[in-house]
Amino acid sequence: MRCMWCHNPESQEETVNKVEKKRILDGEQFLEDITIGTWVSKQEIIDEVSKDAVFYDESGGGVTLSGGEPLMQPKFIESLLKSLKNKGFHTCIDTCGYAESATFKKIMPLADLFLYDIKLIDDVQHVYYTGVSNELTLMNLKLLVQNEKEVIIRFPVIPCVTDNEDNLEAVGYLLKNLGLDRIDLLPYHAMARNKYQRMGMKYQLNEVPEPDNKRLESLKSFFEADGFKVTIGG
Repeated sequence: MRCMWCHNPESQEETVNKVEKKRILDGEQFLEDITIGTWVSKQEIIDEVSKDAVFYDESGGGVTLSGGEPLMQPKFIESLLKSLKNKGFHTCIDTCGYAESATFKKIMPLADLFLYDIKLIDDVQHVYYTGVSNELTLMNLKLLVQNEKEVIIRFPVIPCVTDNEDNLEAVGYLLKNLGLDRIDLLPYHAMARNKYQRMGMKYQLNEVPEPDNKRLESLKSFFEADGFKVTIGG
């Protein structure tokens, strides 16, 4: 999936990337090579999160596997989740849902919570803005619900893209039919534009404004009026 508004384009590839960053010192421009991403082992991750185990115990928190899309590495994620569960950590997957259903079936018993992105219900629009159909994403969401997994929906608020009336109503209709009642509104921001420039990628939403607080509160009220529990920012 390649969402036009992706805030982390560096996570879209499965390899470590190198880009050139421009620096200006005393009026002179220099180019510096920047490495994006690093390879880590499962044990390195376990060792790192174990340092904060006492805080998880006190707060009731745990480990969230995010990205980009963590399920781009299904075997690694499955193995990591098993190790985390064996150590007693609460586990969460932050996903767009675009992965093989067989992958979801393997990780479902290992993840306590799913933060699940729903962007556009109209499939033509979904293909245009993300590059892929939403058929697999919606199918996997239903799979999680059928298996009684805890799911919190994450809805990116992209002005003129996802926040139109038809899409809002369609999202609400889908979630109510599935029996889901929690939504996080994720406001679009343009901070990633510089990342795209550094990586030589075209940023396609230059004209899209960031939603203001009034609009976000309006969307919060819209979903709350339909019985949803809503937070802004997740």
